[in-house]
Amino acid sequence: MKKIISVLLITLALICLLAPFVLAEEAETAPKAAASGDSSGKAMAALAAGLAIGIAALGTGIGQGIGLSKACEGTARNPGASGKITTTLIIGLAMIESLAIYALLVALGILINQKMFF
Repeated sequence: MKKIISVLLITLALICLLAPFVLAEEAETAPKAAASGDSSGKAMAALAAGLAIGIAALGTGIGQGIGLSKACEGTARNPGASGKITTTLIIGLAMIESLAIYALLVALGILINQKMFF
């Protein structure tokens, strides 16, 4: 499992490092593409928005799962503290979920900036 995660993280890092070079080549051909009606910018925006939401959902899902498992362990070890643990868990889950909502807003901002809805 650790090998798979490390390979995925290395692949993501390489994509992030190489993306400016690819986008620079695309920016050079953008005036030609705009004249011919090419919609590669909209496709890149849709891809970026989808990746943003996917990565945010993955991260928040993992964070919420770990938080819930630790809260269950804490309640099992000390049932008397379940009220404090539950309160802290709910506040923590709300904070984690807000990160996914921020990613959604960024993705929608990317799509609106490319005029995908208009």
